[in-house]
Amino acid sequence: MSEVFLASRNAKKIAEMERILAAHAPGVRILGLDDVPAYDEPVEDQPTFAGNALLKARAGLAATGLPSVADDSGLCVEALNGMPGVLSARWAGPPKSDLRNNELLLAQLADVPDERRGAWFECAVAFCHPDGTELVESGRMAGRVIRELRGSGGFGYDVLFVAEEWDESGLTTAELTIDDKDAISHRGRALRAIGPRIGALLTG
Repeated sequence: MSEVFLASRNAKKIAEMERILAAHAPGVRILGLDDVPAYDEPVEDQPTFAGNALLKARAGLAATGLPSVADDSGLCVEALNGMPGVLSARWAGPPKSDLRNNELLLAQLADVPDERRGAWFECAVAFCHPDGTELVESGRMAGRVIRELRGSGGFGYDVLFVAEEWDESGLTTAELTIDDKDAISHRGRALRAIGPRIGALLTG
């Protein structure tokens, strides 16, 4: 069984990546940060999702010696000129808290009319192989920010985001089934783009 390191300790993200990669590299086991000896994680100081993803994947490879995957993703809101963007996970300041991030975003958009609440999730996935190969793919999920938190699935800003594909139903991405979310998510799209390329490298 091939092992691939994912620079994350988010159990839902690890499971999501394992599900999607399984189609292209059967038998791959994803190891997270809690499965390897601790190392100094890099500061995510790059101005782009792709830059931060590569930074983390390179550090993971250097620390573990395993083929390493990392992603960086966030919510970009049109009325906030694309913010919180790369600052999404830290939008409300330390300590990191999905609830505080969501509450702050809703407060910032309180006076923004529905027709100007367009937004998109963006994700960059980077893969670094011990042979020196580096890959990066990106994905987007367009939609809008609603006015209240709904749903118990997903993580991050899923509870206040309705994707374009589900606009008529009004379901947030936190209310979708795992399969429905995987089919349209920014991370799912990025992983499906990079999955075959990772699979080809892992299987030779």
